[in-house]
Amino acid sequence: MVSKAASVVGEWATRQRRDERAAPSGTEESPPARKIADLLTLGRDHLCRSEAIQVARIEAALPALATPRRLTDRFTDMVRNAREDGLEGWRNEAENGLSGAFARGLRRDQAAVAAALREPWSNGQTEGQINRLKTLKR
Repeated sequence: MVSKAASVVGEWATRQRRDERAAPSGTEESPPARKIADLLTLGRDHLCRSEAIQVARIEAALPALATPRRLTDRFTDMVRNAREDGLEGWRNEAENGLSGAFARGLRRDQAAVAAALREPWSNGQTEGQINRLKTLKR
């Protein structure tokens, strides 16, 4: 998912920067590929107005990125609401696009992913404490 999407986003951002150099001064500069990837993976309700406009411009310029964004939103919704019922359909749809590598990885760990969505337990607190300790150690 990341490698294909990153290359598509990187190519688009490079073209945008080249166009901006040729454009008159005062025009908006294209963000780096990493920023674009962050914008496309954030939930729409977490974007400020200028970021939402930027996402709309990106999706209009690269319609191929609209589908992975929609798939990301659906997957995030499944995880946050612990809904296992749409997982198989999501994986089938995602495997054919830019999210394919991620979807294939989920298929390899199918039992664990389904259990994580189905069961009420989480090791999030433990992982958070480990991350905090590692940060302090650094």
